[in-house]
This record gives sequence, structure tokens and C-alpha cells, in this order.
Amino acid sequence: MNRTKPREQDGVCWRPGARVAAILTMLMILPGFQLASSADDAHTADSETAVGRSNLDLAAPIERWDEAVPLGNGLLGGLLWGEGRNVKLSLDRGDIWDCRMPEKTRNPDWNYATLCRLVAGKKYEEMLEVFEFDTPELPYPTKLPAGRIELNLDELQAIESFGLDLPTATGRATLTGSTTLEAFFSAVEPVALMRVPGDRTVDFTIITPGVVEKLGYEAAAEGREDRADGTLIKWFVQNAAGDVQYVVAAGARKIDGATLVAVSITTRSDDPQPLALAKRRITVALDAGWEAVRRGHLAWWKQFWSKSSVTLPDAAVQQQYDLTNYFLGSASRRGAPPIPLQGVWTADSGELPPWRGEYANNINTQMSYWAYLGAGHFDEGAALTDFLWDLAPRHRAYAEQFCGTPGLFVPVTMALDGSVILTWAQVTFALPQGSWLAHSFYLHWRYTMDDQFLKTRAYPYCVATAEGLLGILKPDGNGKLKLPLSTSPEIRENQLSAWLTPNSTSDLSIMRWLFAALVEMSAPAGKPEQAERWKGVLDALDDFAVEGEDGPLKLTPDESLDYTHRHHSHLMAIHPFGTLHVEGSDRDRRIIEASIERLDALGTEQWVGFSFPWYSCLAARAGYGERALDKLEIFVQAFVSRNGFNLNGDYKDLGYSAFKYRPFTLEANFGAVQAVHEMLLQSWGGRIRVFPAVSERWADVSFDNLHAEGGFRVSAERRGGRTHWVRIQADAGGLLRLRDLFDGNNVTWNRSDVNLVGQNYECRLASGEVLEGRVQ
Repeated sequence: MNRTKPREQDGVCWRPGARVAAILTMLMILPGFQLASSADDAHTADSETAVGRSNLDLAAPIERWDEAVPLGNGLLGGLLWGEGRNVKLSLDRGDIWDCRMPEKTRNPDWNYATLCRLVAGKKYEEMLEVFEFDTPELPYPTKLPAGRIELNLDELQAIESFGLDLPTATGRATLTGSTTLEAFFSAVEPVALMRVPGDRTVDFTIITPGVVEKLGYEAAAEGREDRADGTLIKWFVQNAAGDVQYVVAAGARKIDGATLVAVSITTRSDDPQPLALAKRRITVALDAGWEAVRRGHLAWWKQFWSKSSVTLPDAAVQQQYDLTNYFLGSASRRGAPPIPLQGVWTADSGELPPWRGEYANNINTQMSYWAYLGAGHFDEGAALTDFLWDLAPRHRAYAEQFCGTPGLFVPVTMALDGSVILTWAQVTFALPQGSWLAHSFYLHWRYTMDDQFLKTRAYPYCVATAEGLLGILKPDGNGKLKLPLSTSPEIRENQLSAWLTPNSTSDLSIMRWLFAALVEMSAPAGKPEQAERWKGVLDALDDFAVEGEDGPLKLTPDESLDYTHRHHSHLMAIHPFGTLHVEGSDRDRRIIEASIERLDALGTEQWVGFSFPWYSCLAARAGYGERALDKLEIFVQAFVSRNGFNLNGDYKDLGYSAFKYRPFTLEANFGAVQAVHEMLLQSWGGRIRVFPAVSERWADVSFDNLHAEGGFRVSAERRGGRTHWVRIQADAGGLLRLRDLFDGNNVTWNRSDVNLVGQNYECRLASGEVLEGRVQ
């Protein structure tokens, strides 16, 4: 959610069942970690070497948390920064939330019918009173920061620079005398370690977050323990709303000429006695030592980097691509909560995070999970679908209680437990926008071709989403289904006129995609008889409204977008859904071209960070490689902090946006990775397209093992502006349709059953089989 400026239910909060605790307990006792097979060894080594080109090297001091070196393991996160002799490690844990709900949500009139009545009656002030957030005095639900560790270095030590080694996910601070402080958050154990060189045992302080008074909590209880073996442990215990208690603890011990510091963050959902658990984890890590704890961590990251890679001629875009894949591995992990606005790097500013660190389900959550598919990081991406599946009972209850319908609705602005965070009513209660999350289930199936996932999760979830929408859709005088309330994200912001004429193109795009997807999924899900029902609903939805005969897509049936705006949601049919595409009719192509031309004409004055990579994705789908790269380079140049974080606004004041602020959120980073994928490889509509939108400035570019829909892995190389080689491996098996990518040059295939059918090379591959072609 990127509203114009940052703004300041019962208990603190749900976690995904007992999954987090179970996973962490398991990881603590794992005897080892499975490495890549010998067949993958060469690729793994190459990937590790290549990603090292994008390591961070940051001059000291780092005076802001949002420029710090980011570290994490999916559940725990840290930011390494500081100056002089003071080293800071800001801490976060993904499931520490205050999920209390405002009292007004218990009012029997707090429901969708009341909202519709107030909007129809133009009762704006009453709508605000009943449905929107109250004042800064009501700051919850909200994500909570976990505090900070500060190290006080020896008098002869001072920080000269900071860095991040991507292959090993290790942060560093280079100190006076060329010695190095190192830190990592174990990928396989629930601890972080720092190693500080020097003969003197380093002193440290644990600082509580500066937000407890605003939330009405009592101050944390602090403590320390000095052990006979020289170990010093310090901690604080914070009691929060409800029965929630969390512990931040660190222990230091002098080992082999350095001070080893272990950090743990625990909650009552880990153990009824979280302080005792934190001490045990610290003791185990210190007893094991740096190298032993690091062994499993290195193996995990070696496997992560082996999945795929791209090689670009643009160093800045390359670094953003590699860094953001690192952010995914650090911030999203199966068994832990998925990425909210700031992932596991909640603001360390003495305040609550921007937009309360919410799950903003009208672009931010979705965009954060676009790029894992192409990169093949399916376990990391499954954090989102697991999370949504676990929340489905709550969202069924929300559909029934708030909307009076069967099926499910996902709140657009959401806390970790799936409950509503009150913001602008036009955002919070834009019901079809939450339904957009069903797209993540569909895409996960299309890329993995996992039949079990389709039958037990993707199709049932999409059906439940459709049932919710069908509960509120009503036929108009022409028999076309219309929503009682319709919006386009953040258009007209918090005005009554932000409720638009149904159906907005944004809402219509979501619904047309959903019911078409259900038609597609019905038969392979074992429900062929249901396809006709879904097709009937699809036929009862309007076609997209355009200006004139084949002009740009309109905002609503009676309104065009005629001013610059950050959300491109009226173009969702082009991307991400691809239901309107350039391989359709001539009219479809003209509409797409006119829509992108309109964006260009309106300019970027009211854009924010995510607007730029989203435009790149749209342009790439239209085949506009130069435009796609232009906006991608602007994003990297103007909207990215020196540590790689998206800061939302044109904070350097380079003239690309009227927004000059710098609230950090992650979605635009992942949108930029997806923009690269869209330029290099597209696979919508059952056809694979290699280098479909590559700029002439990228004459030499290659990629290895990017994933495509249909369960295919693709590698390819382009030199001198021409494609020379492609390799496709079938993971699932099936008919491969590969758009001709060799510009009429003769190509040699490794198989004899490859046929050119129209514009596509076709052959059928069994699971594990490979098609490889080279220009002669």
C-alpha cells in the first residue's frame, strides 16, 4: 500500500499454526543439509561466483537504518549499521504483531450492507466514523519492531566500511587495521551470530524499541547473567497486548581471539518460557562456535543460488536483480510469515512502521511474490500460499459476517492474523482487490504443474474466492453482473468520489481473469462439469471499456484516466493477468499500444517506486524493450537506497516524481526482478518466448534455468543482438511450444522430432527430457 504519506482485534498475533515453531525445532536438530547433486555442481559453483559481482560495499558511516546491510532467515531479520566505534544491529521477527481490533468493528452495523447504504446516500462523514481508522491514538493492528543490539568496540577499532557478501549471506564491517567484524542470520537455525576480532571481550547493549508507550505496554523487564565460563547474556522481556510475550536476548563469549555474540528472539508461541528458550539457543550456538553454526547456513545459501541466474550488461540492474533475490531468501521462508511491506526489516526509527507494516493486498503483497516463479524459488514463494491457505477459515468468516456471503474475502489492508487494518474505506473494503491474491495460487500451479497442489489448494481456493464475489455481484438491466461498490486502487484517495461507476476496469480485470482461470483449471482439477458454470459467469461480465473503437483502456465504463497516477491497475489485464495480449486480435494490440502511450503522455509526476517496474512489465508484455529498460533504470537510479531497498519516493530529487519521501517497502524491488524476467522470458498462453523484449543496449545477455509456465526450465544466450543458443528442460513433461527466436537463421536441434508450426517450434518432452538448439 503506497498511500500519499506514511501514517501512523484481540491480542498480539496469530502465527501460521504451529508451523514456525515446528520448523525451527526441526532445524535445530538437523544433522546436515542436502547439497546439490553432482550434476548440478558446476552450475552451482558458477552461480555462486557470478552473484558475488553484486556484493555490497558501503562507505562508513551508515547513519540510517534504511541504508543498513540487510540480513535475515525468513523469520528473523537484522540491519547492520553504525559509525565510529558503535556497531548497531537492528532486530526484527516476522510474527511479532499487535493484532488488537478497534472496538467499532464489533458494532452490529459494521458490515458491507451499511457501507453500501452510506455510500449510496453520499453520507461521507458517517462513512468515515463507522469504517475508517480513528486517530493516531489508535495505532493497532501493527507490526512491531524487536529492538536493537549495539556493540561498543575497542578504543583502537573504528568502522571504515560495511559490506554484504551475497554468496554466503554474510554482513561485515571493516575495522581499523583491516580487521573485520562479520555477522549472519543462520539460514537453518533460529539464531544470529556476530564475530568481533580483538583481544578484549566486546561490551554490548540491548535497546528496547521506542514504541511501547504509544501502544500502552508496560516497559520491558531487562536482565543479565554473568556465567563462570565468561559468557555474558543480556535480555529484555516485553509483555504486549493479550497474552503475548517476546524476548530479545544476546550472549557474548571470548573464543579464539575474537568475541562471539549470539542473538535470539523468542516468543511464547515457541515455548511457554521464551526467556529460558532464548538462553538455551544462545548457549548452543556459542558452544558450537562460528564455523559449526555457519556450515548449515552456507549449504542452504549454496542451494539457493544454484536455482537460476541471469547475466546482464548493466551493472546497476544486475546488482538490483541479485540483491533482490537475496532479499527473497532472507525475508521469505516456508514455515515463516510471508513478506509484508517491510519484510523482516521493520523500521528502527523509534516509531511504528509506515502503514503499520501491513499486508497491502492491492499491489504490494502480490508484486512481492511475482518474481520467485521465474527464479525457481518455489519453497520461498510457497510462504504466501501456505499463509493464505491457513487463513482461509478466517476469511470465510469475514465473508459471512461482514459481507453476508459464502466463499471468502481477503481484507485489502491486513494484519498477520488475517484481520482488517482500518485505513481509507475505499482501500480497505475494495473486495475484488483482495481476490487478486488467488492469482498467486494459479501461477504457482502453472509454473510447477503440481497436480496435487492444483486439486487440493489452487482450485479450491480460487473457487472460494469466486463464491465470495458471486455473493455480491448482481445483474443490471442488461443481465451483466455488477458490483455494488467499485474502486481502482487509491484513485481520488480518501474522497467519496473514489467510489467509481461499477465495474471499474481494475475490478473487472480481476474478475475476468478469475473466472477464465476457473474454466481452465476445472478439467485438470478433476471438476470438468464445473467449467460451464464459470464460463457462464465470465460471459455475464462486461468487456473492457476503451476510448473510442480501439483507444486506451478506460478507468471505468464512463471515465478515462486523464491524470498521472501511481497505480496502473486499469491495465492489469495486460499485466499481470495477460488476458489482453499482443498475440490476440489486431484490435487488442491497438488497445494495448494506446494504453501504454497514454501512460507515457501522462508522465510520472505522481508515480512512486513500484510504478516504474510495473510499467516495465507492461511495456515488456507489449514487446517494448527500450521503454521497459528506461523505466527500470530510472527506478534503480532514483528510488533505491544504497543498500538496495526501495524507498518509494524520488528521495534524491532527480525530477522523476513529486513524491520526495523515503518510506521503505519491498514490493518494487521484486517488481524490478520481474521486469527483468519479462524482458528475458515470457510463457503466458501456453507458449515460451525467449528474449521477447530485450533492449538493443542488452546485445549480450544470457540466463540459466529460469522457469516458465508449463513446468519448463529455460537457459539461453544472446550475443551481438542475436540469439545463439537455447536449452529447455521439462520438469513436468508435456507439449512444448517455443516461439521462433532465431530470426530466420538455421538452427541445429538435439532432437529429430522438432517441427516448426506457424511461428512456434513444437515437440513433446517427457519429464527430465531436454531440447537444445544452436544457430549453425
